[in-house]
Amino acid sequence: MKVLYVCHRFPFPPRRGGKIRPFNMIRHLSQRHELTVASIVRSELEASEGAGLARHCARIEAGRVEAPIQLLRMLARLPTLTPSSMGFFYSSELAARIGALLSRERFDLIFVHCSSVAQYVANVQGIPKILDFGDMDSQKWLEYARYKPFPLSLGYRLEAAKLARAERQLARRFDMCTATTRAEWQTLEGYGTGVASDWFPNGVDSDYFSPGDVAYDSDTIAFVGRMDYYPNQECMIEFCASTLPKVQANRPGLKLLIVGADPTAAVQQLGKLPGVTVTGSVPDVRPYLRRSALLVAPLNIARGTQNKILEAMASGVPVVASRQAAGGVDARNQEHLLVASTPEEYSAAILRIVGDPGERARLSRAGRDRMLSNHAWDKSMQRLDGIIERCRSSFHEAPTRRVAPA
Repeated sequence: MKVLYVCHRFPFPPRRGGKIRPFNMIRHLSQRHELTVASIVRSELEASEGAGLARHCARIEAGRVEAPIQLLRMLARLPTLTPSSMGFFYSSELAARIGALLSRERFDLIFVHCSSVAQYVANVQGIPKILDFGDMDSQKWLEYARYKPFPLSLGYRLEAAKLARAERQLARRFDMCTATTRAEWQTLEGYGTGVASDWFPNGVDSDYFSPGDVAYDSDTIAFVGRMDYYPNQECMIEFCASTLPKVQANRPGLKLLIVGADPTAAVQQLGKLPGVTVTGSVPDVRPYLRRSALLVAPLNIARGTQNKILEAMASGVPVVASRQAAGGVDARNQEHLLVASTPEEYSAAILRIVGDPGERARLSRAGRDRMLSNHAWDKSMQRLDGIIERCRSSFHEAPTRRVAPA
């Protein structure tokens, strides 16, 4: 089967959330199908690092974009009904490349990851099409609006409304729509588009993220995530202000590692607090995870699956997470991880793990076992295979089909 796969971030190397899911789909699908991957590239460095994707697909079509141009495209959409984020992910070069491909070749399936790039193939007819929303972006922007000051909050609410409208419209132009979690799928189903939909979870490489041989430090906890990402910044600033002092009052030697690339000035300032280390970019997060008694994920803004949680649990590192962050993981509170909502609850959960080696060992085993059983990529990809088969079968069994444009 010839597949055109369109995604919003160049999916190699798979070091961040927006690249991990598409990369694993590409790697899986290319084992049985001829895959053409189309995406935008933002820099020479990204293009050069991304060359490794060639090992996992038959062909790559990339459109180069520049930050100033993308900003102008976003601004140009502000007075329109089109979401500004779709301007950010638009490339006239990539649009031309995709158009040329579709005019000269016949594809058996078009698969799109992320609604922001569905615009490239939304009007294509005569070919079965799947749109993997991943996370429902409109809901994430609504969450942003709650934490941004006025009048920025109005802008985020406007973008959320535009995205919700676009998500409904785009869903109707595809033959199957998918999401990352059951909760995201329920949001999608709530649109009432009448289009078939399903969900398949993110997985984790449990061979790469596995328990180490080095003993952990019972006085070290960690947070892992890109620190140029607003939800990560917001939760760490709040955590250091409200929760960390409570924990350190009971355990004065406790240390916090904030591990992640491109920390902002505000995040770097956290490194001046007692016991806090802001690492910036690191070549490998695993040594930081394995030396920690636990991973804390106190995100207030969280949609879909937090890969940081999957990676910690697969590494045998217990997790203390917010309800929002834990909601995207197929795991149960108290059994596989601990869930908290207030500084008092976070403090109690952290102290419970760092102060009780037996409890830490129990959560370590239970968390990893849950990843092996419920968040393995091979099982997730089996679900994807079934979704693709259902989509193609229903497309070809329909009494009348749309005709592809010349």
